[in-house]
Amino acid sequence: MMLGLLGTKIGMTREFLSNGQSVPVTVIKVEKGRVMDVYTKESRGYSAVKVGFFPIKNSKLTKQMKGYFAKKNTEPKKVLKEFRLEKVDEYKEGNEVGLEILKDIKFVDVRSKTIGKGFAGVMKRYNFGGLRASHGVSVSHRSHGSTGQRQDPGRVFKGKKMAGHMGDKFRTMLNLEIIKSDLENNLLYLKGSIPGSKNSTVLLRKSIKDIKKKTTLEKIEAKAKAAEASKGKKK
Repeated sequence: MMLGLLGTKIGMTREFLSNGQSVPVTVIKVEKGRVMDVYTKESRGYSAVKVGFFPIKNSKLTKQMKGYFAKKNTEPKKVLKEFRLEKVDEYKEGNEVGLEILKDIKFVDVRSKTIGKGFAGVMKRYNFGGLRASHGVSVSHRSHGSTGQRQDPGRVFKGKKMAGHMGDKFRTMLNLEIIKSDLENNLLYLKGSIPGSKNSTVLLRKSIKDIKKKTTLEKIEAKAKAAEASKGKKK
């Protein structure tokens, strides 16, 4: 496991690469975190680091949290996130972590909450075809039809696709490519889209899978080298 970061989704734009290719990207404002606690196997039974993100006014804290931050002698944080790590020796209370921990990483996993759609029918929620538009079907063209069986088993199975609450759930996208990272402004440019609306909170971490594919920039460089090599052979 590796330490993760929290950020805010700013929106989408596009980046032009060296060969003129346009790549759609999502811009994330990465928040700097403050190490609040370092847990070891001897004290807790597992090793982890607790990091605080997003500043918050002292007046909005409960008495318990005011005492906690006063004891740590640090500014209040809105979100406290615990990351389990194998080695915690390099982290100390009060240390600040930011975008630099993703410096040499090419792919990341992103976890955020999807946009809420409210109560939705089965055609919108599960792409059902609906009932027939004529021949006796009355006022139920967008309904899901029958949901159960006859006397045996005489009930509706759990997990049956029906109308209900759509969206507003945590989803994780794996192996998103980092197109560009702006350390000065704490901005991260990820290829493609991610779940959630603008200004939603996003969790970033190093990809848990072993990715061997080339990045977009590496493919462009490989094509340029191949073109140069072919020109040299023709001469």
